[in-house]
Amino acid sequence: MSKHIGIVGVSPEGAALFYRELSRLAGRHLPPNETPRISIHNEPLAQYIDAIRRDDWHAVGRLLRRSAELLARCGATIALTPDNAVQHAVPLAEVGSPIPWLTMTDLVSRRVAQDGLRTVGVIGTSLVTRSSTYQTHLGLRGVQVLPPDDDDIETLDQIIFGELIYGEVRAESCAQMHEIIARLGSKGCEGVILACSEAPLVVARENSPLPLYVPAEVLAESAMQSAVDTVIARSA
Repeated sequence: MSKHIGIVGVSPEGAALFYRELSRLAGRHLPPNETPRISIHNEPLAQYIDAIRRDDWHAVGRLLRRSAELLARCGATIALTPDNAVQHAVPLAEVGSPIPWLTMTDLVSRRVAQDGLRTVGVIGTSLVTRSSTYQTHLGLRGVQVLPPDDDDIETLDQIIFGELIYGEVRAESCAQMHEIIARLGSKGCEGVILACSEAPLVVARENSPLPLYVPAEVLAESAMQSAVDTVIARSA
C-alpha cells in the first residue's frame, strides 16, 4: 500500500490549492496504482486566527494535533500543513502526534540556502512577515530575511484576508503584489518566499519581478518524494 498523506488544513482555499498541487505531482511522477492516498481535515479557520491573535500557540498546536489524530484514524502515515501562519505551532503539534510531521519552514529554508542566496524577501500576512516564521530557520543558515514596508504589509493583509482566502482575485491586487515584490528587490532581495498559501493565485514565476520560492510546492515535492521512497523501498 502506498503512503497515505494527511493534509492539515487551516485556510480552506490554501488547503485546496495544496491538494491540487500534490495530486498533479503524483500524476506526473507515479503510476496510477502507486499514487498516495490523500486525506484532508480542517478545523474552522476562525479558531486558528483567534488563537494566533491571542498569541496562544499551544491552542494552535492542539488544533493541528487534533487534525493529525483524526487523519491518523483515517490511515494517514504523515501529517503536514501548507499554511504559513501556523508553522510556529507545528513543533507543539508533533508532541503526542500519532504520526510524524513534515515541517515546511525547514524544507524551504534548506532550499534557499542550497541555492546560495544571502538575502530574501517574504510575502504574506502581518502574522508571518512580522514574525520569525522563516527568519529563525534562514538566519541559522546565514540568510537574511527582509519583510515588506509597513504600508505594504497592510496592503497584503487587505488582499489576503479580504480576497484570497475566499478565492477571489482582482487585477489591481495582482498589480499591487508585483509592485511589493519589486520593492523588495530594490532593498537587495535576491528572491522572495511566497509565505501565503493563496499567493500563487496572483503571482507566478513567469511574471514575478524576483525568483520565487513557493513553500507549498516545496512541501508537496517533499511529501511526494517520501511517497516515492516508500514505493522504492517496498519494491527493493
